[in-house]
Amino acid sequence: MFDRRTLCAALLTAAAAPIASSARAAEPVRARIVVLLHGLFADGSSWSEVIPHLQAAGLNVTSVQEPLTTLDDAVAQAQRMIALQDGPTVLVGHSFSGVIVSQAGADPKISALVYVAARAPDVGEDYAALARRFPASPASAGVVFEGDEGRLTEEAFLRDFAGDVPEAKARALYAVQWPFHKALMAGKTTVAAWRSKPSYYAVSTEDRTINPDLERFMAKRMQAHTIELKSSHVSLISHPGEISDLILKAAGAQG
Repeated sequence: MFDRRTLCAALLTAAAAPIASSARAAEPVRARIVVLLHGLFADGSSWSEVIPHLQAAGLNVTSVQEPLTTLDDAVAQAQRMIALQDGPTVLVGHSFSGVIVSQAGADPKISALVYVAARAPDVGEDYAALARRFPASPASAGVVFEGDEGRLTEEAFLRDFAGDVPEAKARALYAVQWPFHKALMAGKTTVAAWRSKPSYYAVSTEDRTINPDLERFMAKRMQAHTIELKSSHVSLISHPGEISDLILKAAGAQG
C-alpha cells in the first residue's frame, strides 16, 4: 500500500510520459503583447510589480479584471481582452487563473502560455481531486464564506498567501482582495491549451496556497519550460524580476 509520499512520487513519474506536440516543443513566436490574469484572493493590481518591467521592455500589457463568478464568465472576460489585441499575445495566469489560461489560451492569437504558481488542468479534469493526491495547503483552512462568496482571512492571507511580502504591502494587498463565488470552483475546462502551445511555469517552492509538488507535477506534465523560485504563492509580487524574465522569454524577447 502506497503512503502519500510514494503516491506523489509515482504521480510525478507518470507525468513524464511524452505528450508534447511539435508545436509545444518549438520556440514561441515573437510577441509584443501580454495579457495578465489574476487569481483568487486578488485583483488585476496584483501584477503591479511586473507590469513596469514588461513595459520597459517595450511590451504592450493588459491586466484583466476577472469577475470570479463562474468559469464561463471569467473565460469570456479573458476572451474579450484577447480579441482587442492586434498580434501574437502571451497569456499569463497566476494561481486559479491558470484554469482560464488553459481554456482561453486556445485562441489563435495566443503564442505562448505562462503559469505562475498556477492551476493547469487537463480537459475536463477535476482539479480538487488532483489536488487531494498531495498534502493539503495550509491556506485552504483559511478560506471563509459569506453566503456564496469566499475569501481568505487576514491571518491566512498574511501567513499563507503572501508570506514573503513585507507586512505593510501584504496588508494593502489584503485590502483589495476580491471575493470569489462557489460556482467558479465547479467549472471544468473543455480544452487544455498547454497541449498545443509553448508553455512556461514558475514554481513557488515555499508556496502555502498550492502545494509546490502539485505545481511541479503540472509543470512536468505539460512539459513546460520551468523555473523554481524560493517564494510564497505571490512570486509575481515578491520576485517580479524573475517572473518578468520568464514572460519575456515566452514572448521571444529573451534567449
